[in-house]
Order: sequence, then structure tokens, then C-alpha cells
Amino acid sequence: MTGSLKLPLVRKLGAFVTFSEDELSVLTSLLQRRRTFAAGHDLMRQGQVDQTAYILIDGWVCSHKLLPDGSRQIVNFQIPGDFLGLRNVLLHASDHNIEPITQIEVSEVLISDLLEVFSRTPRLATAVLWAASRDEAMIVEHLVNLGRRDASQRMAHFLLELGARLSLVGMGGSGGYTCPLTQYLLADALGMSAVHVNRVLRQLREDGLVTFRSGHVTFDDHDRLVELAAFDPAYLDQGGPLMK
Repeated sequence: MTGSLKLPLVRKLGAFVTFSEDELSVLTSLLQRRRTFAAGHDLMRQGQVDQTAYILIDGWVCSHKLLPDGSRQIVNFQIPGDFLGLRNVLLHASDHNIEPITQIEVSEVLISDLLEVFSRTPRLATAVLWAASRDEAMIVEHLVNLGRRDASQRMAHFLLELGARLSLVGMGGSGGYTCPLTQYLLADALGMSAVHVNRVLRQLREDGLVTFRSGHVTFDDHDRLVELAAFDPAYLDQGGPLMK
């Protein structure tokens, strides 16, 4: 099971629970039904009736709501280890769109799979509930971002949050991370125009705080960036396993 410990989902849920060998075996059984999807083709559509969820194995995804005028609000970005459409297995229809930003690999999870896993390992069910609660906490921060932080604080907070999330699954660190997001995607997530995003990123770079260039985010002065954003990662709940 040594290889299982490196899987993004195991790393992520491991922030909440220390898994036994049997629990690891059950968890990795959810990752057997693999599929790939191309960038730009919706994985799920708003209003879709389907009791299927996915676990992101590789690649990046965005969740967004389409407005009547054709514009969209990106609600969140998903990275490896995240569940996609988990609410779909409980609700009658999808309430948002899920679109791959890059080519992705996922594991398909049916409601019967989840119920079987949860009945066998209640601790794993609790860990999945933790992950869903953590996602909700992030959405709360995103609302604060859009409503109360200025553009520089908004961008700084977003980049720091993303860095913390990627660090948890072994894809980033305090120095920075690889990031495929375009300025247009950032604009749709942060409530700015692409021109404004460009201006804010340039100012943060010139201030010696962070550089986002050629698909890579580099934290030039992590501590000052944290201070600017008033970033407190407590809501991400990554301090260590609560269940031993």
C-alpha cells in the first residue's frame, strides 16, 4: 500500500484521518474505474440528472454557473484529490457546470460505490464529509473575497489558498507551484476583467510579492503576501489528522 499513500485523494483525506491498511484498500477501490476527458468539454452540465460523481486523479477542473447573458461565474477550481459532482449523487440534478481546464483523468464513482464504502468503513465516510465541509468553507472565503477584499488582496488570497491546497496533495510548496490558469479564468473566478487581472498581477510582481508567469506561480515574499491578504489557512483544516 506504499504507492497508495502518494495518491492525491489519500494525501488529502489523510489530513483528517490516519488510515489503516484495510481503510486504504477500501479507499483505493474507489479509484479503479478510470476515464479521461478533454479540456473544454463539460464533464457535467447544470440541470443534468445523473447520480454519478468523480474523483479527480490528474489535471485541473473548474466549477461554474452560467448566467442568462452567457457570462459565467467560476465558483471554484478543482485539483487532483478533489471530488467532482459529489452533490449529484444526493440531489436530483446538477446545480452547476463542471469543465476540464486541461485534459483530465478521473475515477467514476456511482452512488452504489459510495454506499458500499461508507457501510464498510464509517471513518472513511466521516473523512469524505470532512472534505465536503472543507469545500464549503472555501466557498465562504470566496464569497468574502468577492464582496469585501480589494483586487490585490483578492488575488493574493486566491493564490495563497491554491498553494496551500496543492501543497497538501504534493503538488506545491512555500516557493510556489505549477498553475495552468489563464488570466481569463482568473477573471471569471475573481470578479474582474482580464485586463484588471493583468494589472493586479503586474503590481504584485513589481512589489516583489508574487510572480505568475509561463504557467508557474512563484512566491517572491510569502510572508508579505500573507500579510497583504490577511490569509489565515485555518479554514482549510490542514493541521494534521484529527482522527488517529
